[in-house]
Amino acid sequence: MVVARQLGSIQRWLAAASALLLTWSCGGGGGSGGGGVPGPSGEAGSFTNPLLFVTQVPVTDDFGNIASTFGSHLAHPALAPRGGDLHLLYPSGTLRNLTREAGYGVDGVQAGPNAIAVREPSVHWSGNKAVFSMVLGGPFGGQELDWYWQLYEVTGFGEGQTASITKVPNQPLDANNVSPCYASDGRILFVSDRPRAGQSHLSPQLDEYEEIPTNTGIWSLDPTSGELFQMNHSPSGSFAPIVDSFGRVVFTRWDHLERDQQADEDNMGFGSFGTFNYTGEGPGAVSAGNNEEVFPEPNKRWVDFINANPGFSGDLRGYRANLVGNRQNHFFPWTLNQDGTEEETLNHIGRQELHTFALRSVNDDFNVRDHFQFGPDVANGTPVQSFLQISEDPMDRGTYFGIDSVEFGTHAAGQVIRIRARPSRNANEVQAFAVTHPDTRGPTAQAPVSRYDFRLKYLIQNGTYSAAGAPLTGGIEKSLDYWTPYAQRHHEGPLWELDVVEVRSRATPPLTEGEVPAPELQVLSDEGIALQDLVQYLKDRDLALIVSRDVTSRDANDHQQPFNLRVAGSATETLGEPGTIYDVAHMQLYQGDLIRGLTNGPFISAGGRRVLAQPLHDAAANNPPNPGGPPGSVPIAPDGSMAALVPARRAMTWQLTDGSGEGVVRERYWVTFQPGEIRSCTSCHGLNEQDQAGGGTPANLPQALGTLLQHLKNEGEI
Repeated sequence: MVVARQLGSIQRWLAAASALLLTWSCGGGGGSGGGGVPGPSGEAGSFTNPLLFVTQVPVTDDFGNIASTFGSHLAHPALAPRGGDLHLLYPSGTLRNLTREAGYGVDGVQAGPNAIAVREPSVHWSGNKAVFSMVLGGPFGGQELDWYWQLYEVTGFGEGQTASITKVPNQPLDANNVSPCYASDGRILFVSDRPRAGQSHLSPQLDEYEEIPTNTGIWSLDPTSGELFQMNHSPSGSFAPIVDSFGRVVFTRWDHLERDQQADEDNMGFGSFGTFNYTGEGPGAVSAGNNEEVFPEPNKRWVDFINANPGFSGDLRGYRANLVGNRQNHFFPWTLNQDGTEEETLNHIGRQELHTFALRSVNDDFNVRDHFQFGPDVANGTPVQSFLQISEDPMDRGTYFGIDSVEFGTHAAGQVIRIRARPSRNANEVQAFAVTHPDTRGPTAQAPVSRYDFRLKYLIQNGTYSAAGAPLTGGIEKSLDYWTPYAQRHHEGPLWELDVVEVRSRATPPLTEGEVPAPELQVLSDEGIALQDLVQYLKDRDLALIVSRDVTSRDANDHQQPFNLRVAGSATETLGEPGTIYDVAHMQLYQGDLIRGLTNGPFISAGGRRVLAQPLHDAAANNPPNPGGPPGSVPIAPDGSMAALVPARRAMTWQLTDGSGEGVVRERYWVTFQPGEIRSCTSCHGLNEQDQAGGGTPANLPQALGTLLQHLKNEGEI
């Protein structure tokens, strides 16, 4: 264990040949080949294909910089020091500096227009080009400019060739575009902080945790035509997408659907962030004079504070006394189709399958209980809090490697874990396995410098766990200075070696798109509506249609929220165990609006906005009237079904409520839909194998969908 902690942790690895290749933190400097030229290592000739990777000037701090778990997309020179390059290592041991060959980068002082930092190369299916991110320009002392990561393509990989680098056309210019990869049809997918719908006054989007700038999600670009669309709207950010061998877009998403902890600090009198709500998202919006939030239920810390201070005069928000308080903060694997449809966690795995612990929502129902990793409802034996820097094993389709890391002090490094998740596996079958020792998960902080010196190494099986083998380079060293821009800093020694990928041709995956299931198609047919006409109606209005067949049906694993559900005034119910039965009458929908602002705080950028859940109010969403229901709601049909029009390319969430509008079961994630998407969820919490009563997937023709279609026909809209 001591050795593992001294070695540090693993980051940004690659599966290649017969062993895993990775970036390993050695916990110490050193290396040969001064002046930036490495000597060959003992294992340099034992891989088959060339390796593309980047070097990065080490960063001491670990908060919101290039190597952090979140806030890593910014190009400011203090957060992404200039001086690294894009490299190509051949099996012979020959190393090429591709950015220098193409005329980018400077020696010595990293200032002026040709100073660079580079990150995250991704190789095309043909193996003859790659896309990566690069920021151009470094400041002289005191020079404060706007810097952005932009996308570039590199060619000329063959020995004897000269590298050529060109900027990807038609990408957003005043935005940070990072983590690119190729789609199956030639488009480029990437992460960006471009504001949702391009509304610059809403930039930067602030995350739901520390309220520092975050990316807004994954974007898809056709470089030739310039067609650009947002694949998902992520309130706290999405990270490092890949297109797997099945054609799925697999990525890490930060899930933190909680009320604003900075607002809680303000309301408890402990903070001075000056949180407030804008009157809307429009450019002329002003302060509404409050910092109210309506969803989800209060944060656990707020509930605990109120319970401990019964005489507190602050706003109690009207929540029921039986609520435990919501708490959620994790980095899970997610998937999308390449057209942006069907966003969901990888194989529908969630907290019940991966987490060590999850809170119950209420404290007065013995059927609603805390989740423990080794409890009776859990199939997975390896707890996972994070799954970062995902890559598919090229020798075992559907097996994904990633990093389980704590969020601070690690530079997003941690324990290597493995998940087998072919599309055919349900979540109960998607087990996680430890690849490296659990001790590699935690930080090895040592002020005032980082303990992490990332190097390319093989991952070698060593008993139960794998460990680092010999380095592939002799160390790439530089002597340079850079400005932050108000302080001058000096680096002398090895650079970090990161983001390694194998240069080889691969079969182009199938192009994945959303499909409408048979029961919903039958309802359309019964109502005399052609699918293409409904899809066009939705696209014209920037809408999606969501359907659930039976909201009383919930996955048997989920005992953290009310378990026995019945449609109010109906015989439709799903009862898993004896005990309290909850009547549900409405589905209340919430849209993610960028309306939370701050007036104070060390990381606040002027004009930045945080997403808050607000009752559905998009004027285009012409849902049937729901008299007596809470704002933004649709009724639950007698068969337990629900159907609603929702805005596309905006984060959405929801809750089941009783007849009075009080929340009963709350969605714990944000989900984005595409224009024209018709998304069917069979149950309120989709089933792995069976529902809480031992039943299977509902196959009823959803009555609520028929009611919605009839409403649209009566309104003359379709």
